[in-house]
Amino acid sequence: MPDAFEVPIRDDSIRLGQFLKLASLIESGAEAKEVIADGLVSVNGEVEVRRGRQLHAGDVVELAGTSARVARDL
Repeated sequence: MPDAFEVPIRDDSIRLGQFLKLASLIESGAEAKEVIADGLVSVNGEVEVRRGRQLHAGDVVELAGTSARVARDL
Protein backbone atom coordinates (compact mmCIF):
# COMPACT_ATOMS: atom_id res chain seq x y z
CA MET A 1 0.00 0.00 0.00
CA PRO A 2 1.46 3.39 -0.96
CA ASP A 3 2.02 6.10 1.64
CA ALA A 4 -1.12 8.00 2.55
CA PHE A 5 -1.34 11.72 1.87
CA GLU A 6 -2.70 13.85 4.71
CA VAL A 7 -6.02 15.69 4.45
CA PRO A 8 -6.65 18.23 7.23
CA ILE A 9 -10.14 18.59 8.70
CA ARG A 10 -11.46 21.50 10.79
CA ASP A 11 -13.53 19.57 13.32
CA ASP A 12 -12.81 16.54 15.50
CA SER A 13 -14.50 14.18 13.04
CA ILE A 14 -15.84 13.97 9.49
CA ARG A 15 -18.19 11.54 7.76
CA LEU A 16 -16.67 9.11 5.29
CA GLY A 17 -18.65 10.40 2.30
CA GLN A 18 -17.60 13.99 3.04
CA PHE A 19 -13.97 12.98 3.50
CA LEU A 20 -13.84 11.20 0.14
CA LYS A 21 -14.93 14.45 -1.53
CA LEU A 22 -12.58 16.61 0.57
CA ALA A 23 -9.64 14.34 -0.32
CA SER A 24 -10.64 14.51 -4.02
CA LEU A 25 -10.90 10.72 -4.17
CA ILE A 26 -14.36 11.12 -5.73
CA GLU A 27 -16.26 14.02 -7.28
CA SER A 28 -19.78 13.89 -5.82
CA GLY A 29 -21.90 12.61 -2.98
CA ALA A 30 -23.66 10.26 -5.40
CA GLU A 31 -20.31 8.78 -6.41
CA ALA A 32 -19.35 8.42 -2.73
CA LYS A 33 -22.57 6.54 -2.02
CA GLU A 34 -21.91 4.20 -4.97
CA VAL A 35 -18.26 3.32 -4.24
CA ILE A 36 -18.97 2.83 -0.54
CA ALA A 37 -22.03 0.63 -1.20
CA ASP A 38 -19.98 -1.42 -3.68
CA GLY A 39 -17.40 -2.18 -0.96
CA LEU A 40 -14.59 -0.33 -2.73
CA VAL A 41 -13.60 1.84 0.26
CA SER A 42 -11.60 0.70 3.26
CA VAL A 43 -10.98 2.48 6.55
CA ASN A 44 -7.91 1.42 8.52
CA GLY A 45 -7.59 -1.69 6.35
CA GLU A 46 -11.20 -2.88 6.68
CA VAL A 47 -13.95 -2.53 4.05
CA GLU A 48 -16.49 0.08 5.14
CA VAL A 49 -20.03 0.24 3.73
CA ARG A 50 -21.42 3.03 5.93
CA ARG A 51 -21.27 6.43 4.23
CA GLY A 52 -21.89 8.13 7.58
CA ARG A 53 -18.96 6.42 9.34
CA GLN A 54 -17.27 9.00 11.56
CA LEU A 55 -13.56 9.42 10.87
CA HIS A 56 -11.05 10.93 13.27
CA ALA A 57 -7.46 12.13 13.04
CA GLY A 58 -5.17 9.23 12.14
CA ASP A 59 -7.78 7.17 10.27
CA VAL A 60 -6.61 6.03 6.84
CA VAL A 61 -9.10 5.75 3.97
CA GLU A 62 -8.22 3.83 0.81
CA LEU A 63 -9.95 3.83 -2.57
CA ALA A 64 -8.57 2.40 -5.82
CA GLY A 65 -5.03 2.10 -4.47
CA THR A 66 -4.90 5.67 -3.16
CA SER A 67 -4.69 6.27 0.58
CA ALA A 68 -5.58 9.44 2.49
CA ARG A 69 -5.03 10.02 6.21
CA VAL A 70 -7.33 12.22 8.28
CA ALA A 71 -5.28 15.00 9.90
CA ARG A 72 -6.44 17.60 12.40
CA ASP A 73 -6.12 21.12 10.99
CA LEU A 74 -4.38 23.24 13.61
